[in-house]
Amino acid sequence: MVKEAAKSLRVCILSPHPMVLEEFHRLLENSPFQLVVKQLDSTLAPDLRSLQIPRAAVFVIDAHAAPRAANALIGNVLERYPNGRLIVVDQKFKEATSYALLRMGVKGLLTYSEAREQLVHALPLVASGGFWVPRELLSRFVDTILNGMRGRRPQAEANTELSRREREVLDGLLENLANKEIASRLNISERTVKFHVSNLLAKFNVRRRADLILLCYQQRSQNT
Repeated sequence: MVKEAAKSLRVCILSPHPMVLEEFHRLLENSPFQLVVKQLDSTLAPDLRSLQIPRAAVFVIDAHAAPRAANALIGNVLERYPNGRLIVVDQKFKEATSYALLRMGVKGLLTYSEAREQLVHALPLVASGGFWVPRELLSRFVDTILNGMRGRRPQAEANTELSRREREVLDGLLENLANKEIASRLNISERTVKFHVSNLLAKFNVRRRADLILLCYQQRSQNT
């Protein structure tokens, strides 16, 4: 049963497929959530990076498209709404794909068949900061993060050098911390964190922090 707190929860559904949007709308039309449905006119990554996205607490993303397009849409959402929570729905998830999505900041993974029964329950949990991911998968993912962080850091290009503070800020970004949380950890101002983030984006030659996070994890996996 959905909690009373869910009554003020604004949920945005993003999909290029009218039938998928119709199904999600049917699933949630009698729920207490404030539902916003947006059909994507394009599945090209450049278009999805600049797409205007409605504000919401939780975003449900239909990822049954090219992985690059889904990543672009996820990056756009996280850039516009850093505190937004994401649930990705797809036909199926390979383990490597699941890990990549979780590293980007996705909090929930559901297949289409699972979404029919579980989405209404997953939304309030994810909104409150939890994960809706198979327990074994989440456990293995945490193990890979902990093992990968022991003595290893993502690298920029070979000719790029990062200062100690930039590396500390980057570590915070890779843990999906907000600027305010990084500032508190490092005992510096939030404005200083933003300055270092801008420098990192320039050094890694990316425009968005979500792209920076994805790039770092890709480089890490290539170096393993």
